[in-house]
Formats: sequence, C-alpha cells, structure tokens
Amino acid sequence: MSRVGEDWIFLILLGLVMALVSFVMDFCIALLLQAQKWMYGGLDSNVILQYLAWVTYPVVLISFSAGFTHIVAPQAAGSGIPEMKTILRGVVLKEYLTLKTFVAKVVGLTCALGSGLPLGKEGPFVHIASLCAALLCKFMSFFGGIYESRNIEMLAAACAVGVGCCFAAPIGGEKCVCVFIWDNISKEKLNNKNQTTLRLLYPALVTVLISTLSFPPGFGQFMAGQLTQKETLVSFFDNRTWTKQGMTEDFNYDIHSAAWKHPQANVFVILVIFIVMKFWMSALATTLPVPCGAFMPVFVIGAAFGRLVGESMAAWFPEGINTDGTIYPIVPGGYAVVGAAALSGAVTHTVSTAVIVFELTGQISHILPIMIAVILANAVAQSLQPSIYDSIIRIKKLPYLPELGWGHHEKYNIRVEDIMVRNVRYITLNSTYRDLHEILLIANLKTVALVESAESMILLGSIERAQLQALLSQHVGRERRLEFIRDAERKRVSVVSTPSSEEGGPKVNHEVRFQISTEESSITPARPISPKPLKPALKRTSTAEKNIEIPTSNITHSLTYSSIEEWEEQQLDEQVNFNNCKIDPAPFQLVERTSLHKTHTIFSLLGLDHAYVTSIGRLIGVVSLRELRKAIEGSMTVKGVKVRPPLASFRDSGTSGTSSESEATELHKLSSHTNSLSLLENQGLSGLFSECAYVCIYMCVCC
Repeated sequence: MSRVGEDWIFLILLGLVMALVSFVMDFCIALLLQAQKWMYGGLDSNVILQYLAWVTYPVVLISFSAGFTHIVAPQAAGSGIPEMKTILRGVVLKEYLTLKTFVAKVVGLTCALGSGLPLGKEGPFVHIASLCAALLCKFMSFFGGIYESRNIEMLAAACAVGVGCCFAAPIGGEKCVCVFIWDNISKEKLNNKNQTTLRLLYPALVTVLISTLSFPPGFGQFMAGQLTQKETLVSFFDNRTWTKQGMTEDFNYDIHSAAWKHPQANVFVILVIFIVMKFWMSALATTLPVPCGAFMPVFVIGAAFGRLVGESMAAWFPEGINTDGTIYPIVPGGYAVVGAAALSGAVTHTVSTAVIVFELTGQISHILPIMIAVILANAVAQSLQPSIYDSIIRIKKLPYLPELGWGHHEKYNIRVEDIMVRNVRYITLNSTYRDLHEILLIANLKTVALVESAESMILLGSIERAQLQALLSQHVGRERRLEFIRDAERKRVSVVSTPSSEEGGPKVNHEVRFQISTEESSITPARPISPKPLKPALKRTSTAEKNIEIPTSNITHSLTYSSIEEWEEQQLDEQVNFNNCKIDPAPFQLVERTSLHKTHTIFSLLGLDHAYVTSIGRLIGVVSLRELRKAIEGSMTVKGVKVRPPLASFRDSGTSGTSSESEATELHKLSSHTNSLSLLENQGLSGLFSECAYVCIYMCVCC
C-alpha cells in the first residue's frame, strides 16, 4: 500500500474515532446539564434546597474532575493548546500523549463542562484529538512503521480535527492549526509542585463562589444565570430586537430570550452585568486544575458585548437606518456575531476565528464587518500583549520564543555577532580520544561542531553526542579493557614447572607471577578495573558489553591499576577515526551580519535549536534559542543601536577564560532537557491567582 493510501486510512480512522468521542462527550455533558436543571426544578418549593442543589452539584463534578485528573494524569489539566504548540515545534513533553492522559482528559472535561461553569472545550478537544492521533500512530506502526517518523504531521492534522469536532468547522480548524505551527516557541521547562489538598480545595471554593453568584433566584436573575453557554449564544444570535427606546418589549419572547427580561432592570443593565461578571468569572474558572479551555467563555463575552452594541443601535434607530430611500433594519444578532469573532480573535491572535464563525452560524452575510473587526482587533491586541496561549506558556514556564514587538527598530540593528557565544566547543579532524573525553565531560552538548583544524576553523559539519559516546566507548570502553586484560594475561601466562633434580640437590626457586585456581571463588577485585574519570562520559553500555562474561576461573594476576591506566592513556592519545561516525555535513549556519529579525524568522519557521555562525566558512560562534530570546527581550527595552554590553560582551571569551565555561548556553543544556521536560503536575495557589490576574488583565486589554 502506498504511503498516500496509508495516510488516508489514518485520517479516516482519526475522523471516525474523534466523531464518536465527540458525540459521546456531548451526549454526557447534555445529560449532566439536564440533571442539574432537573434537580433545581424539582426543589422549587424550597429556595434553600434549590441553592444547595445548585451549588453542590457543580462542586461535586469539579472536585471529581480535579481529583481524577490529578491521580490519573496531571498533564491532562488545562487547555492543551499551549502544550500542543510546544509539541508541534518538536519538543517532547513527558507523559503528554499517552492513553491514561486521554482517559483523564475525556472524563475530566466531561465533568467540568457538565458542571455548568464558564469553561470552554476547544483547547481540550485539540488535545484529545492529538492523543487519538498519537495512539493511532502507535497502533498503525505495528503494520507499517512509517508513522513514527511522521508524528508531527499527524498531530497537526489532529489539531484541525479537534477544532472541527468542537465547532463543526473543518476549514477554521485547518486555519487554526496553521497558526499553531507557525507560532514561535523555544526550549526550556520548569516544574511547579503543590500539595494535593490545595488542588481539591481551590476548585471547590471557586465553584462555590461562581455558583452562588449565578444562582437564578439570587443575583443570577440579573445575568441570565439559568442559561447554559449554548443557550446564551442562541439568545445572543437572535435577530429579533429585545428593546425599544431602552425598555423591554412585550412581544413574543422565546424561552431563551425571556431570561434577559427582568421587571426591575432593562436589557442594557442586564447585559452590562453579564459582561462584567462573566469576565472575571471566566478568568477565574480557567485557572482551575481541570481539563478546560478559554475560547468559548471569551466567545460568549464577545457576543454579549456585540449584543449590547446591537441593542443600543436598535434603541437609537428603532425604525432602522435610512440610506437613499432604503431602510436597513438593525439586526442585533449580527452585532453579536461580529463581537464574538472580534474578541475571540483578539484574545487568541488568530484570524481563523472569522472562518469558525462563518461555519458555526452557517452564513456569510456579515463577512465584511466580521473580517474588518477581526483584523483590527488582532492588530491592536498583537501590538499590546501576546496571545492568551502564549501567556499561558509563559505562566507555566513552557518552551516559548518571544515575538518581535511592533514599533521597535532596534531589532533591525542588532546582529548575530552581538548575541552569539564565541567560546564554541568543537573537535577537529586531528582530535584525539582524549579530546572527545574532555568535551563530553566538560560540555553537556547535544551536538558538537567538527572543524578542519584549530588554525583554519573551517566548519565541516556537526556530530551528535551519542555518536561521540559510541566512538569513545568502542575505543576505550569496557569491552576493549577486558580484551586488553585477556590479551595481557595470555601473553604473561607461563606453565609453572619444577625440573627434576638429583636427590639432595638444591631446589630451584621459581618466582610465581600468578596462580591459577580451578575452584570458583566469590572474591571480587578490591579495586575497580575501569578508571573513574571515564564513567561520566561513557554513560551507556552496549548490549555486547553487557553480555561479556568474565571467565569462571579466578585469576589472581599481577596487572596493576597503573598498567591499565597506562594502557588507557595510550588509547586516549590516539587520533579519532571518524569513518564509522555519522556526521551532519550541512548544519544550519548564519553569517555574522545576519539581523536579529531575520534570525528570529528563520528559527521560527524552521524550528531550529541552534545555528552556527560562520565567516567565509570559518566557525566563529554559535547562537541558540536562549541567546535569541534574551536578545529579543533586550531589544524591547533598550534604546539605541547595538545592545552589545547586555547581550554580547558578557559572553565574550576574551574577557575571562574561566567565566566563559560557566556561561553555558541553552545549546550546552539541550541534552538534559529531554529528561527535564516533564509537564507541570501541580500549580500553587499563588500561581493560580497570578494566572487569573494575567488572564483578566489580558482580556481587559483586548476589550
């Protein structure tokens, strides 16, 4: 079967599985929401019991969701889009695309959305689709094995499937994935742990607060607290006007629109209260350690703001707008659609929300105002703050690469030579195994530059750390040392024979260099055979080395530690043979005059970890994501031409020979990042409040 055919089979299976998962989840969520209304309606004779049922029900669901997620897979908490942006760039996040994470995400999201809190499902659905794709890749690999090398492509397709299942918008999902792929991220990760009790207490307190304020007989009557998010959107997109001259109409209200009619307040007051309350409630709810998204709450708030403008226009122009004898009636539902697309597009920094709205509403009659509003909202939001997903990436300390701000001309004047690390670790064609040993011990590099010689510094390529470890292990590893010991024993073994002599003759004393015993012994050597300095560099042992067995006969030999060390010193002084080593002959290179803006673009589009800086083929430095990020952050605050003192001078190897070793860059730490890239399992109370405050400030700026 051709690869194209296999891809089609994979995508068809992914679509079918996600359709089934989406249908089951939506059905369960609808049942949970109906159960809450059934409990609330069945206790209408007692307000206190109604309140207890209204508050206890979501508290139980949210607490179960938080506890289940924390126990099964803490990586399932949160949106999922920030982490997927990181994964699509090539970073491996531990335990993020596993079966238990899928179970925790599905169960936790169902309970969280069934509680009725202002939470979204777009981000979690993107994560769920990616989980399905990853599991299908593992399943399909048993039959062909080609999908292991194409995981990123399949995950990108899965993200589009997730958005399509959430909004029934396949085109919008594809556009949204393009934004994820082209966004900028870098490579570092930090864990923040918290106690389990806090993860259960905090969601319960937040749920009690939000449920109390949205209790329909209480304050919720002024903000349509009895409506779900779907019912709220349906009422906002209603084309009929709710007001006339600022007063509520008495004509035929449907069941959803009637929730916005109150005898003591007009529609404007109710809409303003709804916007203000849902604003901070949504920001607070998205900080809960449960699977949830932030897109739908923002979408609803934008629709409410658009509905407020539409009702205001209907009150100012009750008969419509007269233009050249033609009367154009005011359609408040159209304003709600524009507001929803504009605010959600501004918060996410995407234009694809316009396409999602077109597919969600099923018509494009308002295509012009929607596109204008989304583009203007994006322009303003991008000039002020990063997107909500990038903000979450920063809060969670996930890998990211800052965007270049607008109106900062300094970034065009900063060159790679100003930010590069000049003290580059490299090996030459004439390097010895001792050089490999030292560079593996001193520098924790993932790749090492290969140059022609220390004098010419002509860059020939790069070699991965694993290849260097294999070369060193093959030459002075355990197998070679045991082989040397056996050869030395074989050469020095001599048969101890006592020649026959005449009786009474003097006995000839033969010096016994060693003794051979045929009995097995449990005595172990008092001194290890391998020298200690080689252990850190040779971390891995091959299978052949593990299968080597020392002969059962106990040989008490006179080979001293010094003789073995002398042999190793001789081996380390030999020249390295690179014939059996895999060398990348074309590592990515930049010239020293490359601008920061172009470097940022190249790193973003190609997903680079680092790049060597050359001048006429000579290696003069290296720049990694850490230097690039610091340069971008410095260019945002420092005014002037080149920002050499804060960016380059402190990394110049000419200032201090010792300080250059301690100035390890991100490139020097890349090999350890794979082990340290475990997801944020817990989140402290201060982190939750800081995230809530950040989201509130950001949404306020977007509004």
